[in-house]
Amino acid sequence: MNLANLSPLAVLLPILGAALAFLLIRHHTAQRVVSIGILSATLLLECLLLISVWDGGTTSVTLGGWLPPWGVVLVVDQFSSLMLVVSTVVSLAVLIYATGQGMADGDQEAPVSIFHPTYLILVAGVSNAFLTGDLFNLYVGFEILLTASYVLMTLGGTGPRIRAGVTYVVVSVVSSVLFLIAIAMIYGATGTITMADLAIKLAELDQGTQNLLHVMLLVAFGIKAAVFPLSFWLPDSYPTAPAPVTAVFAGLLTKVGVYAMVRTETLLFPGDTLNVPLMVVALLTMVVGILGALAQSDIKRLLSFTLVSHIGYMVFGLAMSSVAGLGAAVFYVAHHITVQTSLFLVTGLIERRGGSSSIDRLGGLAKLSPLLALLFFIPAMNLAGIPPFSGFLGKLGLLQAGVELGTPLAITLVVGGVVTSLLTLLAIARVWNRAFWRKPEDAEYPDPALLNPGNVGVLPRTMVGSTAGLVVFGVALTVFAGPLFHVADGSAGIMLDRSAYIHSVLGDSVEVPPLGPPEELQTGDAK
Repeated sequence: MNLANLSPLAVLLPILGAALAFLLIRHHTAQRVVSIGILSATLLLECLLLISVWDGGTTSVTLGGWLPPWGVVLVVDQFSSLMLVVSTVVSLAVLIYATGQGMADGDQEAPVSIFHPTYLILVAGVSNAFLTGDLFNLYVGFEILLTASYVLMTLGGTGPRIRAGVTYVVVSVVSSVLFLIAIAMIYGATGTITMADLAIKLAELDQGTQNLLHVMLLVAFGIKAAVFPLSFWLPDSYPTAPAPVTAVFAGLLTKVGVYAMVRTETLLFPGDTLNVPLMVVALLTMVVGILGALAQSDIKRLLSFTLVSHIGYMVFGLAMSSVAGLGAAVFYVAHHITVQTSLFLVTGLIERRGGSSSIDRLGGLAKLSPLLALLFFIPAMNLAGIPPFSGFLGKLGLLQAGVELGTPLAITLVVGGVVTSLLTLLAIARVWNRAFWRKPEDAEYPDPALLNPGNVGVLPRTMVGSTAGLVVFGVALTVFAGPLFHVADGSAGIMLDRSAYIHSVLGDSVEVPPLGPPEELQTGDAK
């Protein structure tokens, strides 16, 4: 049995689960069971899909019996299946965390009747974006997840959340309209929107038209991925949402934009036409983002700026156009989804235990809650790239690829990457020293809860357990870094070669435009 034939279930199961959760709107316990059960089943399916393509297989399935390029096609390869597994692991951990928070707070922060169906719709949109083989269905995936995110961001209806939601909606609509215009122009120029077909037909257009379409897609995806200077909206939008919503947004939504950039750059626009601008953008994203983080006194805003900053590492790997660089970027995406989400979940626990997420009001958390300190310390060191964590391994891979490339701009980015990593460590150490290490009475504006620790309630076990589970998963990425790099490098080679993807969709008889001699792909100079 071809497991790829089951890939539509990765999208359909969350949608059906959302419908069932909505029908159970008055039965909160049943809603929780359905939501967690559906995501668990989806994760199991996606693990099977990853196993089926572990050694480089690429398969596709057409929906409704319409063959490409006329019908909708879903493509399962190493990159898409790896993103599915990591995103669903993160989504499941956040869902369990949110369930624990809802039970502890009487569903005031995350009302079950609204949260569960909307959350499952968000997961369906993310899965659809990772699997789709045509541009319009990618647009549909974005709209599904963005529509759900509008609802999740404004849960509770507070003034700051509504204001942040308005900004988020406006920016998202602008990027979606730009993406839709680009799709219309691509269809007008080529007569198709199936990406495998476009990989052949876009090469037949004149260079000026290709560059225009290329830039439009990059700008649309750059807004969604929050690359500089298109990242202005993120630090003001994410921190206002409830803790689990902020966590899943930080982990997944920008990475869907990065995924779209990687997929279209390698499949539709091979070559080095815009590699130099991408490297400049990557450098500015890293440096400006981390400088913004250093200026923050609120942990959530600080993490939002580090989120922007570390998107630059992924764009750097993409811009090198080599197997080594792209493979390290794929590894780093998987790492960053996990670690960034973990840190936002821990920040939610810090707010509950310390009464605030402002480091000016926190202190003594290491003594008050050693487990909470450990849950923060491990992903924080991972984010900063301290050996031997996966953050160090991913950054090392990117820096080695940059040195191998050897161009002045690549070397500049290597230096920028090292500096950004050191500044990330500085920002994280500042949080640790002020929120965890110093005495509560030394805080500038200490929260009363910290001065009277006997009045502080116990953190809900469900929230702590789900956070700990995700932290352990992040450590597992280090323990199993070898196999993960095997998948990442394999997916990079397949994406840069393109033939496996195109043949899986259009058939073996289709001639794939050459990218260069095979030995170039093996040495890393893929383009």
